[in-house]
Amino acid sequence: MPLFTKETTAIIYGMQAAAVQRMLDFDWMCGRKMPSVAAIVNPSSSEITTAFFGSKQILIPVFKTTQEAYAKTKADVFINFASFRSAYDTTDEALDLPFSTLVVIAEGVPERSARLLAAKAKKLGKILIGPATVGGIGAGTFKIGNSGGTPEAMIAAKLHRPGSVGFVSKSGGMSNELFNVIGNTTNGICEGIAIGGDAFPGTSLLDHVLRFEADPAVKMIVVLGELGGTDEYRIAEALAAKKVKKPMVAWVTGTCATVFPTEVQFGHAGAKSGSDKESAQAKNDALRKAGAHVPKSYDDFGELIHKVFVEKVGPVPKESVQPQPLPAEYKDALGKNKVRRPASIVSSISDDRGEDVLYNKVPLTTLLNEGAGVGDIIAALWFKKKLPKFASEFMEMTLKITADHGPAVSGAHNAIVASRAGKDLVSSLCSGLLTIGPRFGGAIDDAARYWQAAVKEGKTPKQFIDQMKEQNVLIPGIGHRIKSVSNPDARVAALKAYAQKHFKSRKHLDFALGVEALTTQKKGNLILNVDGCIAALFLDLFDSCPEFTDEEKDQLIQIGVLNAFFALGRSIGIIGHAIDQKRLQQPLYRHAWDDVLYL
Repeated sequence: MPLFTKETTAIIYGMQAAAVQRMLDFDWMCGRKMPSVAAIVNPSSSEITTAFFGSKQILIPVFKTTQEAYAKTKADVFINFASFRSAYDTTDEALDLPFSTLVVIAEGVPERSARLLAAKAKKLGKILIGPATVGGIGAGTFKIGNSGGTPEAMIAAKLHRPGSVGFVSKSGGMSNELFNVIGNTTNGICEGIAIGGDAFPGTSLLDHVLRFEADPAVKMIVVLGELGGTDEYRIAEALAAKKVKKPMVAWVTGTCATVFPTEVQFGHAGAKSGSDKESAQAKNDALRKAGAHVPKSYDDFGELIHKVFVEKVGPVPKESVQPQPLPAEYKDALGKNKVRRPASIVSSISDDRGEDVLYNKVPLTTLLNEGAGVGDIIAALWFKKKLPKFASEFMEMTLKITADHGPAVSGAHNAIVASRAGKDLVSSLCSGLLTIGPRFGGAIDDAARYWQAAVKEGKTPKQFIDQMKEQNVLIPGIGHRIKSVSNPDARVAALKAYAQKHFKSRKHLDFALGVEALTTQKKGNLILNVDGCIAALFLDLFDSCPEFTDEEKDQLIQIGVLNAFFALGRSIGIIGHAIDQKRLQQPLYRHAWDDVLYL
């Protein structure tokens, strides 16, 4: 009786993405409503993998054990891709589960192990295909792994719909060839099985011949044997005893062995003629004598199959069932310019598709050979420009100045707490970076927007201060908790000195200093702080570089690029604090009770 239907499902042992996809592609071609792959067993991990069923991406569960996979899916077929080292244990375990058919793909399974598996399967009334097999296929219903070859080969062999021929062979490679021969000389196969090329396969050629005899859908049987062993004689005996009455065309390969002076070992472990009785010629003669149709040579095999089919079954009908077309593989279709797909991501700053990564269309090696610094790389990736040396050096100076400000500020504190809690370096860094905002490090962008607007509108520092006071808004970039007129910030002094020496335009810095001159009259610590100074100087940097248009300057300020300098620079210090805590082996941090006001 048939092994497979359109409802047959399988569990695959081993992560075999290509084989799984080919099974699903066959399902789709045949018009199956549900995928044939129910689950995958992978002892090293239990996750979910994806594959395509037609054009739809589906999830396939992955289990660590076959027992769990069966319990969740109740699949019919177990397909074992385990290596010869573990094929016995994994198949023996699966035989104890209610699978009706089991397939062992591996070659090189020890003969004793193969015989034990075959005996156990027979005792339990199960079909065991293999070892050393490509598997088999139920035309229009189900296929095992890579059986049948590519989708194009399966369509050429008309495997997408059931025919009337039952086919069995020892060879998987020759099976694919015979699928095509039968598909083009008859109405196609109903079911094709490759039992495997080892000396002791789980099922014999005769086992499948008898199934075909009992299957009403099979009208004709084709057998492809090979020299070695005596399996074909059992078929001859069944024919002679009228246990097999359906027309049969058979051929045993290896007739060329007679021209060699010594014993010949062919590709399969079982394909070795140890006596005249095991020769291909002797077995062909026995099959012919028992009533099988046997060609004079393999070259005549296809012609004889056609002749017997027409005489015993009927005329070969014209093809009426077309396979459901498979969606094209995206990479293949793209390579042939057959699809247009809008990009999900647009990148205009770098390109890693060639031998050398490009930063703003310039090879990285070229930048390095030219002595590019971090500032030059930032200019290429952030601004898409090559800027003058004074500009890239100023950006590097900003990173150095903002790198750290001690362990007590929010970013460093958070990173220290996270590191002492056992978090990894990246997690600790992220913990610190997440504190950057309007109250910590986020004033650079705000200050730049206010400085820019005031200068554009032609306001005086006093008018600006009055306006901010009317709006009840604190001036970003003005004021420091510790630093003051009498205790100036050395970082601000260094930035101002650099700008005095290199910048062509300093109107925003001059405006900010004019604001400082007024605010410090009220209170000594209302000085231009490092955030405000950086904000003003970046505006002046943009004005000092003709590479920036007015539109670009406005856009950069609006999208918040200046805070990126603080985030990048401060990352250096945050990482340092996280490393420092690990190096010092500091324990879990807990805040002191006496520093908490309990209400």
